[in-house]
Amino acid sequence: MLLLVPVLLLAQENVDLRMVSRIKNEGFNNSKVMEIASYLTDVHGPRLTGAPSMKASGEWAAKKLGEWGLVNAKLESWGAFGRGWTMEKFSFEMVEPYYAPLIAYPEAWTGSTNGAVTAAVVYAKVESAADLEKYKGKLRGAIVLTRPPVEAQFKNEPDGDRYDEKELADLAQMEMPGGRSDWAARREEFRRMRELRDKASKFFQDEGAVAVIQPSRKGDFGTVFVQGGGSRTIGAPEGLPSVVMAIEHYNRMVRLIEKGVAVKLAANIQNKFYESDSLAYNTVAEIPGADKKLKDEIVMLGGHLDSWHAGTGATDNASGCAVMMEAVRILQALNVQPRRTIRIALWTGEEQGLLGSRAYVKKHFGDPATMRLTPTHEKLSAYFNLDNGTGKIRGVYLQGNEMVRPIFAAWLKPFEDLGATTLTIRNTSGTDHLAFDAVGLPGFQFIQDPVSYSPRTHHSNMDVYDHLEDADLMQA
Repeated sequence: MLLLVPVLLLAQENVDLRMVSRIKNEGFNNSKVMEIASYLTDVHGPRLTGAPSMKASGEWAAKKLGEWGLVNAKLESWGAFGRGWTMEKFSFEMVEPYYAPLIAYPEAWTGSTNGAVTAAVVYAKVESAADLEKYKGKLRGAIVLTRPPVEAQFKNEPDGDRYDEKELADLAQMEMPGGRSDWAARREEFRRMRELRDKASKFFQDEGAVAVIQPSRKGDFGTVFVQGGGSRTIGAPEGLPSVVMAIEHYNRMVRLIEKGVAVKLAANIQNKFYESDSLAYNTVAEIPGADKKLKDEIVMLGGHLDSWHAGTGATDNASGCAVMMEAVRILQALNVQPRRTIRIALWTGEEQGLLGSRAYVKKHFGDPATMRLTPTHEKLSAYFNLDNGTGKIRGVYLQGNEMVRPIFAAWLKPFEDLGATTLTIRNTSGTDHLAFDAVGLPGFQFIQDPVSYSPRTHHSNMDVYDHLEDADLMQA
């Protein structure tokens, strides 16, 4: 709801307090944002780019936008993505030295077991390529633990958090130039670990391992953070089943093995690849501009619709998409006639590197590599993005654009009572506004309360509808 005002300011240049009051009334008293979010998460489930559920959710969104009266509501292909993947069946249980169900999820684009299997577990302590030789001839038919345990951290602070006044004041201050002094070293370490992981994966497969397991990189109380681990290239080998496990269950197996206790697991991992359609699709729709002279000018809003697969992509990013869809629904419900065209876009391929938005920008506005711009580049006033969880909007990242500060300050004024007061000149990264920024277009992401985004839901099995905050999404 709150983000409607900057969209309208750019779309028709005058938004009076009566319009703000009407928007608030529709947004709070007739909200559909949670219903939209439930369809995107509960009904369509995980929305991994390339998977059937991803396309189905985009089609549902386009249909719903059309029902509300938006025009040109459609799926628009942005090019080849590769193969899709879904988790069809998954069970993981410890059967020796005693029975225990285990919390774990396969990495996307990894392979399957040959039906149900029972296998001994081997803990492979691999810190360098030379360490692999110790396990030669010892892994056939085994399930391999591939990494050291991850210690569960005691926390004095709650997972859920909101910005206080001091934190917002600090956020509003300009960051001094200069990156982390250890960035080069961290990048080199990441490259080294990736190279070692690739060598180890090939070694484990060549040695006849049944599957590999790693602990969740963080999280506790059964929270598992899992992304991709295999190739989405059509025709590439499927590779070993690769599983990410809750740290408490992974660590227990390591302790047992280090005590000389034999561990066996029963596993059934059935994943499916889809290679018939390598294309991926964004969902777009428009409220056409009513002014004959200005209708070709555009204001855009959007967020990424794709997600990872362990949860249902609720806070990342059904929340942002539901808010954007609710925004245009409110405009239609109020029969707003913007002078400029308002276009909504729900992106895919964001989780693999902003692929959908970057391809869209390159096609419609300009190529960031050459800076050859299209004629429509000058017609886009701004793009507004929402993709930082379920928390309410507290302000805007200005992306280094000081000239827009007065515009946003005027917009935020009527919403001071809703907690949206902060403007920061800082940049924020990691989501689709960067695709627009890369070709010199004004692209903005909103400051949102963190809630439990990073420690609990972002890319985890806990990213589900139940962790959405309805009041926050109505405010946004």
